[in-house]
Amino acid sequence: MEDEQSFSDIYGGRLALQRRCYSPSCLEFCLSCPRITLRSLTAVTCTVWLAAYGLFTLCENSMILSAAIFITLLGLLGYLHFVKIDHETLLIIDSLGIQMTSSYASGKESTTFIEMGEVKDVVINEAIYMQKVIYYLCILLKDPVEPHGISQVVPLFQ
Repeated sequence: MEDEQSFSDIYGGRLALQRRCYSPSCLEFCLSCPRITLRSLTAVTCTVWLAAYGLFTLCENSMILSAAIFITLLGLLGYLHFVKIDHETLLIIDSLGIQMTSSYASGKESTTFIEMGEVKDVVINEAIYMQKVIYYLCILLKDPVEPHGISQVVPLFQ
């Protein structure tokens, strides 16, 4: 069974949440956001290159144009590889654990697995961002030393 709903993020962007039920004890949630648009990519590139051309006309040093191209390429690669997440998947298997997978725009995937025995609780946490209160889902992990303590708070969807 598959179910899809639309939501918006804290910036007003569109998010799609898909829920898949493989069996009564196995659920998967997939949160997807829109891919980077050609319009925003072109706007950022043109802004950086126009600023570099303005500096070039003042200084008459061609190294500024080369540095602008280099900085734009490195910035874009860094953004796609470390920041821009295309979709996140949360796979929950009742007796085994929780697997969280983040897929970045560059194709890189990051997977974390938490055993069910380490999970103390699942909570909705709140944070203040600018003038808004945002809510996000977190897993509280048990402290191995102190049985009633919490060792870590893990946010589920970034």
